[in-house]
Amino acid sequence: MTASPDVILVDDDANVLDACRELLEIEGFRVCAHASVAAALAGLRVDSEAVVVSDVRMPQQDGFDLIAAVRAVDREIPIVLMTGHGDIPMALRAMRDGAWDFLEKPADPLHLIETVRRALDHRRLLIENRRLRLSIAADGWEARLIGHSAPMVALRERLQRIAGAATDILVLGETGTGKEVTARALHDFSGRKGRFVAVNCGAIPETMLESELFGHEAGAFTGAKDKRIGKIEHADGGTLFLDEIESMPLSAQVRLLRVLQERVIERLGSNDEVAVDLQVVAATKADLHQLARQDRFREDLAYRLDIARVELPALSTRRGDVALLFRHFLDLAARRQGRAAPPVDATFLADLDRRTWPGNVRELRNVAERHVLGLEDLPAGGRGASGETLEARMDRVERAILVDSLADQDGRIGATADALGISRKTLYLKMRKHGLGGEEEA
Repeated sequence: MTASPDVILVDDDANVLDACRELLEIEGFRVCAHASVAAALAGLRVDSEAVVVSDVRMPQQDGFDLIAAVRAVDREIPIVLMTGHGDIPMALRAMRDGAWDFLEKPADPLHLIETVRRALDHRRLLIENRRLRLSIAADGWEARLIGHSAPMVALRERLQRIAGAATDILVLGETGTGKEVTARALHDFSGRKGRFVAVNCGAIPETMLESELFGHEAGAFTGAKDKRIGKIEHADGGTLFLDEIESMPLSAQVRLLRVLQERVIERLGSNDEVAVDLQVVAATKADLHQLARQDRFREDLAYRLDIARVELPALSTRRGDVALLFRHFLDLAARRQGRAAPPVDATFLADLDRRTWPGNVRELRNVAERHVLGLEDLPAGGRGASGETLEARMDRVERAILVDSLADQDGRIGATADALGISRKTLYLKMRKHGLGGEEEA
């Protein structure tokens, strides 16, 4: 497979696009040229070593739209904007929005080459630093909560601020977004020496939950032959993780509120108070305040828990992280199975990236497990939204093949057409159909 590009070039003016591409290729840069923002974004991934060079004024999506979209994928990809209508306010806006540099068109060839070279050196250094951080700090935040999308960067920054703070934490997130992984990371980086004790409030029968949490004395109820230490006391000195807190019965919520306020417990069947030193991390997929308004959750407990809130992003909002996570889970699954990880191509990864992932990271991990076992390429319904027609599925696969082939051939139309065994005319028509900037040359 052809090496990934050094420069992603975007301009709706075919003459300018060709001139810049030829100039940069003469200097030894690998260039992927696109006539639209949408086409350029199709192949952009987290940890790409490329830099983006783009015109500002373009139809449909302009350079400022490009800045926002690229930063949503990876906020540290350098973006160099060019325009023939350059002025100081536009330059200032571009820099404020996150552009790495700003050039006026027609760009001086030497200035353009030097700017691209500096941007590429900067990008490669950033990527190397990321890899180094992960290799020397295998148990760091980035290794626990994987991803370089903007939502994940923001999440790790927030977690680092509150880890170790003397406060309880509420983690909100859809099923499969990694609430327990987040809670374990908070515990491990908190400096607390005690245990991490996890309790799934929705998996324990209501009649047993209070005994599980608070423990009991011998003879406290029928069948209680011996004294039992509860989960809260067991977590003394460490962290108590209460998953699905919205499922906790109201009677247990009253007792939990006292634990949070006073840091003491009473075992069932005892009047003696036992002091506990612990951090409570509660997790939920529901709005506790909405449940409180429906009298399904105690309002005072909802406010007591909701001091330091952490909201986990859905996988569908983490653009660019799917391929990174999939390869990670693939390697883990392969090691567990004692076999080599099967190869994956860009078309397959592009298909994964377009899924909605209702099961989030957990669903993606299961797909990787099945892929290692050779059970299926994608799970049932995995090739598109529910109800997607055969034609729509075929169009999506065809588009992914075009994107993959154009990337392999560094955007060269003739080479791509030859590789696919079709004419240039057919390739242009298909590119236009899929919004890949297919404008046939005169």
